[in-house]
Amino acid sequence: MAPVPSCPTEAIPLRRPFVDLAEADEFIRLHHAEHPELGPVGQRLAEVRAEVAATGTYRHTAEELVFGARVAWRNSARCIGRLYWRSLKVRDLRDLRDPKEVADECVEHLKLAGNGGRIRPVISVFAPDEPDRPGPRIRNEQLIRYAGYPGSDGGVLGDRRNVEITARALELGWRPPAPRGPFDVLPLVVEREDAEPCLVELPRDAVLEVPISHPELPWLGELGLRWHAVPAISGMRLRIGGIDYPAAPFNGWYMGTEIGARNFADADRYDLLPYLGRRMGLDTSSVRSLWKDRVLVELNRAVLHSFAQAGVTITDHHTESDRFLTHLGKEEAAGRSCPADWTWIVPPMSGGITSVFHRYYDKRELVPNFFPGDTEGVCPVIH
Repeated sequence: MAPVPSCPTEAIPLRRPFVDLAEADEFIRLHHAEHPELGPVGQRLAEVRAEVAATGTYRHTAEELVFGARVAWRNSARCIGRLYWRSLKVRDLRDLRDPKEVADECVEHLKLAGNGGRIRPVISVFAPDEPDRPGPRIRNEQLIRYAGYPGSDGGVLGDRRNVEITARALELGWRPPAPRGPFDVLPLVVEREDAEPCLVELPRDAVLEVPISHPELPWLGELGLRWHAVPAISGMRLRIGGIDYPAAPFNGWYMGTEIGARNFADADRYDLLPYLGRRMGLDTSSVRSLWKDRVLVELNRAVLHSFAQAGVTITDHHTESDRFLTHLGKEEAAGRSCPADWTWIVPPMSGGITSVFHRYYDKRELVPNFFPGDTEGVCPVIH
């Protein structure tokens, strides 16, 4: 007679896990370790494992979501502005999947974050990816972006970086202002796999903008340059404890160089340096005259001056470099690693005279964190 097979000592999972259980365990343990008032971690670990066994995934508690989103910012190796990670306001919108509802809440996010110019760090977390049920996607790289219109001569009116999303918006029926300009605010494009794409124009009261002028060059203020005040990144996915939230727009506030040394200056963005150099009467025939450097300084002065005049929060690269080292010291004192990518932490101008230049950093990738989504993104205070 054949022997009777022994019964398994553990319950057989009802479905294949959708999340990485090891990552979920690590996050739950981290949450309890940093919040001892939660008590022993065993019960919560058992709950998570049982939920994953039954459904393939699990749902974060409200407290876990807040902690996870803040730690994701703390772990963002490309972000210089992490000193304020504990102040991040977390909006729990995980029950929202409908593209129109997501877009409407993004508008509310901008109003809340703009705060009349006193910019607040905010994240809005929408429905996660689940087994056989992907969450919504925001196709815009940031909630506020300026259109880029290719011309027949090969040039671009507006922001060269946004040519593709501009074409998508036009394809979905967007009607840009007439005449078209270099700072036309794009509508939000929100999609879900099983729903029609949603196109929502941002109302004027949700888009706080700063006109750019210069303290000593009056003609610069007549060029019509401007930039939006809230850098709300929307093209990245938030990963917490093995769960991906593909729509989780978040913002800090700008560092001046992100606008003056990147958005306005990069050749694949607005490429303003050659024009401004000529207007300043500089010799632009050779880079040895350092005309680019001189223009870059004045353009960045203009950005900081303009935001200050408008009463809108911004920081400069020297101050923020010092603050980052303060953050680094606090993390080391707490016994935590502080990952940092030198190529992003060092500002895009005057790097060698900032305090973050003269050292090496831990480049390990920690979770929770923000990762590239369907649209490549960057960190809360990057251009």
